[in-house]
Amino acid sequence: MATKRKTTRRNPARRRTTKKKTAQPFPYTRNVVGLVIVVLAGLGLFNLGLLGTLCANLMRVFVGDSYQVGLVIGGALGVALAVTGTWPRIARHYLWGSGLIYGGWLLWISANAFIQADQHSGFIATVWHASLADLISGGHTAQYGGGLWGAIELSVIAWLIALLGAQIAAWFIMAGGVLVFFQIPLSDLTPYLQRLLGWLQRGSQAVAAGVKQGGERLQARREQRPAKPRPTAPAATPAASQAPAASSAAPASSAAAEPSYHVTVAANEQPAAPAASSAAPADESAAETTEPEALVSAAPVDPNYQLPSPDLLKQVPPTDQTAEINAIDANTKILKQTLDSFGVDAEVKNVSLGPSVTEYELHPAIGVKVSRIVNLADDLALALAAKGIRIQAPIPGKSLIGIEVPNKDVSTVAFRDVVEAQPPHPNKPLEVPLGRNVTGQVVTMNLTKMPHLLIAGATGSGKSVAINGIITSILMNARPDQVKMMLIDPKKVELSVYNGIPHLLTPVVSEPKKAARALHKVVAEMERRYELFSQFGQRKISGYNAFVQKANAADNQARPTLPYIVVIVDELADLMMTVSSEVEDAIIRLAQMGRAAGVHMILATQRPSVDVITGLIKANVPSRIAFAVSSGIDSRTILDTNGAEKLLGRGDMLFQPVDANSPVRVQGAFISDEDVSNVVDFIKQQQTADYDDDMVVTDEEMQESEQGDSDDELFDDALAFVVDQQKASTSLLQRRFRIGYNRAARIIDDLEQRGYIGPQEGSKPRQVYKQPDSTAPSSTAPPTS
Repeated sequence: MATKRKTTRRNPARRRTTKKKTAQPFPYTRNVVGLVIVVLAGLGLFNLGLLGTLCANLMRVFVGDSYQVGLVIGGALGVALAVTGTWPRIARHYLWGSGLIYGGWLLWISANAFIQADQHSGFIATVWHASLADLISGGHTAQYGGGLWGAIELSVIAWLIALLGAQIAAWFIMAGGVLVFFQIPLSDLTPYLQRLLGWLQRGSQAVAAGVKQGGERLQARREQRPAKPRPTAPAATPAASQAPAASSAAPASSAAAEPSYHVTVAANEQPAAPAASSAAPADESAAETTEPEALVSAAPVDPNYQLPSPDLLKQVPPTDQTAEINAIDANTKILKQTLDSFGVDAEVKNVSLGPSVTEYELHPAIGVKVSRIVNLADDLALALAAKGIRIQAPIPGKSLIGIEVPNKDVSTVAFRDVVEAQPPHPNKPLEVPLGRNVTGQVVTMNLTKMPHLLIAGATGSGKSVAINGIITSILMNARPDQVKMMLIDPKKVELSVYNGIPHLLTPVVSEPKKAARALHKVVAEMERRYELFSQFGQRKISGYNAFVQKANAADNQARPTLPYIVVIVDELADLMMTVSSEVEDAIIRLAQMGRAAGVHMILATQRPSVDVITGLIKANVPSRIAFAVSSGIDSRTILDTNGAEKLLGRGDMLFQPVDANSPVRVQGAFISDEDVSNVVDFIKQQQTADYDDDMVVTDEEMQESEQGDSDDELFDDALAFVVDQQKASTSLLQRRFRIGYNRAARIIDDLEQRGYIGPQEGSKPRQVYKQPDSTAPSSTAPPTS
């Protein structure tokens, strides 16, 4: 009998459950983040190294010149986070109050900055471009005001109540922030407001009563005084009688702005009014007519003065362009075949042979996009075996597309040819020929309509020749009593040939510090001219000169008219590297207000970067000339468009006047050094230089201004130490003289402003311009390349 197999039930194996160990987060993450914030805030606060400068510039983008406060606040929050590991809890009234105070402060400094710059729109764009330039260059050259935060506030509030209203609103916002911060109800301020209103009411009543009594006494004196006989005078006399008293009471500190000649509109035949004594009543002294005054004295009119003749200029033989003429047919066929191969239907309508390029005018068929032809620029250059072509699509005023192909041999445009081709304009002394365009026509510019000109291009592209041509053309068109010039040449070799001509207000200025001072003197002359115009009811220099000529014809007198003033800066980059703040302020003032006063500027630079040609300078100098540059970025900096990077050099330029939508290609006229010397010598033989003492910047003035700039007793010792060591930094002065950071930083800033040391360039040491054996700051700026 079979036995029954025992079946044993196996218990199922228990699964071993293993709990997954979850990774525990690092418990001090927030503390580390807070520590990093503290370190970055400290680096940015003291501008330590490249990272510190980057942090400072990033903070300046948002809060502008108050970036130190923002970094301190960020550092304080970082300390709290590093110590406690949590963000600090702050009551709402503290947050809202401090936010209103800080926001109002940013609004106020933004409004103040743009009021000083005389800019009333485009706040956000200006701050953004300036901050972007500093982020790229790693410097602190621009002034941001209140940064983007302040610019956004200002854009909204100034649009409603203007800049002055924005300043007032900023104070109200800060006052409201104080009330919120300290939880002060408005009811507590009611008694103080009532007292203030009562005081203002009583004060206004007292002032009104005093004015009324004074008017009654003045009327009584006039009735008691016998009437004086009124002298007969020409029609110009009433305007002159309204001029204010002579500026003899001006403070001695404004000696540099004293006038040097008088313009008297009243007839000299009339008997002079008796001199009023010091005890005479105010109305009698006001009845005397004063003579208008100005700083720049007009040169005496020499009836024998002769303008230089074009015979003084060298005759350049014309260039043989037979090969270029013969190549036109072949190039036309190549253009047609190349366009057909890419499926572009276009026909060559006209060909213009210019001095440096040949322009082929294409008429695209209906339905052909202009962009298709523009995108074929490289392919067309390859087919034509050209160095590079420029496409103008479309040509202004025509339904054609221009393709400019460089000539094999550039034809020289002689300065004598363009001068002889220009019709004489005695009433346009500032009309200057530039050269010839692609059709061979003479291109001229009138500085009175520009009213200012910016010239930029790479080294050797033809800037100096163009400036010599402009100056020589003015000398050949204008007498010394019509145009005065101030030449600023930091390179010391380009414009020194003009020293001694009677058209100069001052010898050629070559030192940057003196150049800044000279520009401010021109600003003072401009302001004095506006005061002169207001006295005689005139609006611009042409109206005032016509007014004086009319008065001269009435009484046969020879009162001098106001001359035009042309300021020419041959290298703006050198000035912007050493005395940028002073030079930029003066240039902006002249650019904004100089046209009506007869002041015109020509600014030239070989470094077209945003730290030299700033946004404010570009906005106020609308006319530009671009010579050959190395990149499209430089071309956009000058012209706001590409094209200058495709120029050929040797005088090839793009000229964009203020009234043109697109630049015009011009081959500049060539003038040799011999031609310049012939014209200058001819002028010197007729009349010698008579510099204006009020416009000449002397060494004594510079020493006085430098002595009054800084009150720190360690400045001279610090200057001697920096010159001896040939390096300068804030920490170096701290260790040497055992002073604090703020004092050492102020001394470094003073040294930079006076031109002894260069600007900060990231982590690199500052460059010292003054050598140990020199006695004055070097006038040479750091190399621009």
